[in-house]
Amino acid sequence: MDAVIENALIQRLTHALPRSARQLNGVRESDAELVRLPGGLVLALTTDAIAEEIETGLYAEPELIGWMTVLVNASDLAAVGAEPLGILLNQTLTPDLDGRFLDALQNGIAQAAEACRLPVLGGDTNFGRRLQVAVAAVGTVEGEPITRLGCRPGDRLFASDLLGLGGAYALARLSGDTATADSLDYRPQPRLAEGRLIRRHASCCMDTSDGAIPTLDELMRLNDVGFRIEPSLSAILDPAALAVCAAAGLPEWTLLAGPHGEFELIFTVPQSSHRLFLHEARMIGWRPVELGFVEEGSGLGLPSPEGHRVIDTLRVRNLFTEVNGDVRAYVSQLLSLDRAGPTAGVIRTGLRR
Repeated sequence: MDAVIENALIQRLTHALPRSARQLNGVRESDAELVRLPGGLVLALTTDAIAEEIETGLYAEPELIGWMTVLVNASDLAAVGAEPLGILLNQTLTPDLDGRFLDALQNGIAQAAEACRLPVLGGDTNFGRRLQVAVAAVGTVEGEPITRLGCRPGDRLFASDLLGLGGAYALARLSGDTATADSLDYRPQPRLAEGRLIRRHASCCMDTSDGAIPTLDELMRLNDVGFRIEPSLSAILDPAALAVCAAAGLPEWTLLAGPHGEFELIFTVPQSSHRLFLHEARMIGWRPVELGFVEEGSGLGLPSPEGHRVIDTLRVRNLFTEVNGDVRAYVSQLLSLDRAGPTAGVIRTGLRR
């Protein structure tokens, strides 16, 4: 049984389900499902719902709910380098839903659909006790898609933009600091164009929907490698997120912990493609953030004043579930993890060596 709680649940839910012989990816091997069609075109499919985010109050504003409903699915398409085709929209509405709220919700969906170039092809509408909004997104890939598999020691590690804003937003919103959450103006942008460029050069890719550390942990497990972050954390973290972190008295690395992310892409580029990739990124006006490199062994090394420390990514990844979503307990446990290492600044890794 997988030690990651989420992975163990996925394994339990899927182990007896039939899969298509045309499917290119195994379970958990890519952000979108990949199916080879007759003629060679690859269909990329994904579906995600905004349900617990509404229930917990993480997404409270109707336009943000609508925007994220589309964006979380567009991010999965971006992570496999797909060209967007369209979405199917499934909405469960409460009978007493305020008309202004509904209009703002639909406006958020429409804005995101236009920004992501994902027209609404159809869908379904239902009524129930709780508001839920879900999308199934479809895209296409000509040639080979990129998946979570394929990175090797020596590859360079990148993010599509600065990290940490999703973690800072979740910390503020779920702890009841509405003013700080609103000041962050959290609205992730689609990375579809970047994803198509990544597909041409990178060796693996995954989005940071659950936070950067859970993303890196999953890539380490799938590829049997480790990662080393080279720049200072302040150089790869969003300045607004750093301000929230400082005000809360938290170590900077906790902004990477999740369980909610910024929906950027984390990917690896072989050294042989490094310079050409950066040149083509500049040509489309994009400046990816270089994080470090892939190394042999396992574990995530983060910079610290004493040298690199190895983060217990398994513990971090399971933590929010283990504390049943209690934000104060979660923060307390992160701080305990931070203090757990010896003076050399090392926290033991949860990965096998």
